[in-house]
Amino acid sequence: GNLEEKFSSFGCNAVTINGHDYDAIESSLKKAGYGTYPTVIIANTIKGKGVSFMENRLEWHFKSPNEEQLLQALEELS
Repeated sequence: GNLEEKFSSFGCNAVTINGHDYDAIESSLKKAGYGTYPTVIIANTIKGKGVSFMENRLEWHFKSPNEEQLLQALEELS
């Protein structure tokens, strides 16, 4: 369902952002401490974004890259 609506129904100030946008993260964190109600930040992200062999692959939440994979990932991210 809609997480923003669910948290709002519990009295929270809910905001949905692009979790890869550093400006959006910073802005929402700065605003979170103001107001009467708790703020919930829903950050939509893509697992492993920007690394071809990691993107949207669940196993990279618990698996470490070997040295070759690490070098490839660093190259793709730069």
